[in-house]
Amino acid sequence: TGALPLVLGGDHSISHPVLRAVYRFHGPVNILHFDAHPDLYDEFEGNPDSHASPFARIMENGIARRLVQIGIRTLNAELREQVKRFGVETHEMRNTDCHAINVEFDGPVYISCDIDALDPAFAPGVSHHEPGGLSVRDILGVIHSLSGQVIGADIVEFNPSRDINGMTAMVAAKLLKEIAGKMLTS
Repeated sequence: TGALPLVLGGDHSISHPVLRAVYRFHGPVNILHFDAHPDLYDEFEGNPDSHASPFARIMENGIARRLVQIGIRTLNAELREQVKRFGVETHEMRNTDCHAINVEFDGPVYISCDIDALDPAFAPGVSHHEPGGLSVRDILGVIHSLSGQVIGADIVEFNPSRDINGMTAMVAAKLLKEIAGKMLTS
C-alpha cells in the first residue's frame, strides 16, 4: 500500500521490523538516524535483536541503501568496526558542526529518531543519558533541509518515568508533528 508509517516506541528494537515492512514496499531505503548511540552491536547481552542492535540487522539484511547517523556520542572500537563494515556515515558530535549538516538523499527516506540524540538538557526523559547532544533546533534544521521523499519514521526511547515536567514528552510531540509535516510535503 501507499501507507506512511509513523511509529512511536518503545525502545529502538522496533525499527528493524518496521523497516522490514517498509522494505517490502519500497525496496532498500535511505535511513536518517538521530541517536547518541549507533545501535550497531552484533548483539547486546546475548540478544541480537536488542535495542542496541537494530541497525546491524537492518544493514545485514540489505534494508538500507544508505545509513546516515547524526548525534553519535558513544563510539567504541567494536562499533567503529561495525560502522566501517557496513559503510555507515556517522556524524559524531565531537567532530560535527550541526549547522553545517545538509544531508541529501536520492530516493525514499526513513527517519529514525531516538530521543537520546538530544542533549539531556532538552530531553531528560530517556533511559540512557549522554551529555553533549543535539538541540531540538539542530534536529529540526536537518529535517527541514532534508532532500528526498520521507516515506516513514519512528520516534523511540522516550521514558516518561525519567521525564521532568513533561519536557521530553513535549519535545517528542514537536518532533512527531514536524516529521509528519515533512512526510506530507516531501
